[in-house]
Amino acid sequence: MSGPQLDVLILGAGLSGIGAACHLTRRFKDKRYAILEQRNAIGGTWDLFRYPGIRSDSDMSTFGYNFRPWREPKVLADGPSIRKYVSDTAERYGVTPHIRFGRKVQHAAWSTKDACWTVTALNSESGREETYTARFVIAATGYYRYDSGFTPEFPGRERFQGTVVHPQFWPENLQYAGKKVVIIGSGATAITLVPSMAAGGADVTMLQRSPTYVLSVPSIDPLWSRLSRFLPAKAVYAATRARNIGLQRALYTASREKPEVVKRLLHKLTTHQLGGKVDIRHFTPRYNPWDERLCVVPDGDLFRALRKGQAHIVTDTIKTFDETGIQLDSGQHLDADIIVTATGLNLQLFGGATMTIDGAPVEIKEHLAYKGMMINDVPNLLAIFGYTNASWTLKADIVCEHFFRIMAYMDKKKLKMVTPRAKGVRRLDDTVMGSLASGYVRRGADSLPRQGDRAPWTVLNDYLRDATALKLGRVTNPALEYRAR
Repeated sequence: MSGPQLDVLILGAGLSGIGAACHLTRRFKDKRYAILEQRNAIGGTWDLFRYPGIRSDSDMSTFGYNFRPWREPKVLADGPSIRKYVSDTAERYGVTPHIRFGRKVQHAAWSTKDACWTVTALNSESGREETYTARFVIAATGYYRYDSGFTPEFPGRERFQGTVVHPQFWPENLQYAGKKVVIIGSGATAITLVPSMAAGGADVTMLQRSPTYVLSVPSIDPLWSRLSRFLPAKAVYAATRARNIGLQRALYTASREKPEVVKRLLHKLTTHQLGGKVDIRHFTPRYNPWDERLCVVPDGDLFRALRKGQAHIVTDTIKTFDETGIQLDSGQHLDADIIVTATGLNLQLFGGATMTIDGAPVEIKEHLAYKGMMINDVPNLLAIFGYTNASWTLKADIVCEHFFRIMAYMDKKKLKMVTPRAKGVRRLDDTVMGSLASGYVRRGADSLPRQGDRAPWTVLNDYLRDATALKLGRVTNPALEYRAR
């Protein structure tokens, strides 16, 4: 073997993959790299999801890349704006020509003898298998399946005479004005769809099995609006980003340490938003804040739609679908022309690709996550996992920076391999997703790497501590084994 074709192979051209490529080009001028993207467009999640009202569920000052400020005052941006931001970033940093679209990665095989990865991918246009070799692989594929969403088995579903839609596969020309729509779910997708479809003329009912914590945030950042009058955009971005990182951390910490206090605060804020028009029990979960992800809505749009009677909310369980809608266990019947199953995702790592190390299969649940970014006993691999309690991109940015510092160190020392080794570390049941107890995490836990009982095998979910360790900390951690061959 004469050597790998590439220095770096990136899997995925979504938010994380494009960010990784940009960090690579900013750090190195001469690295050969390519990006394999299963779909035929840049954007990942933000190109796939096209349902009404799709938007970020994190503020854009922290959701945007740390090297390219988000220059709009919107706190939560719509999907098309985010897609354009990612695409424009790829163009600006010369990344787009390196993307190979329509390539579904099937297998990644590491060879210690050759000190490289061999990745096979199916070309969807030609139907042929292609092979790529690279010194390093960056898995930026996200954590869910793009080709299937999660839908529970609903009794009697085949009897329903109307239209059933999963938000992950929204029909382009779905007409819902004047129709009765039932949206099943209580997460970020459902609370986005309800006010959007109501504004589009639908008679909407949100059906939830259990409530979710929902917090209203301003649609336009008041600090951004004030500072932008006399400060340049870069300074405004830095100020709002620093404030929002602090607020995110403060709310999460308070939720873990004083959950009853945060419960009372959220209860008070929600009661005010509902204005006595809607029963607060629909927004009173059984779990503590941040046991599952806290949902946010701009300018209280969900609450406003409910308060004004433009939409309705029902907390109940489904007995069966029938010809005209949904029969609930309480005896109530919800008439429907359209049922939207906003019931979640199917978790999947590495785009469903399998992995071997010197011919031995890798069972990912048996491995530990090093600093939440690499996998023990798996050489030359960065697996990007963003935050679950803050903006995904905050973590994605700093793990890329740390990994490229590792690569620079290896270049300097003429090293070929870096492998995390978890010697004497006890594997815990906690996954790399931390304490998040969302349904998709519980369902997909067997496909996630675990945490260990000590650093650097624990996931902090704390940007300030992570940023210090990853941006400034040494790359010669005792848990990292470097080899020249």
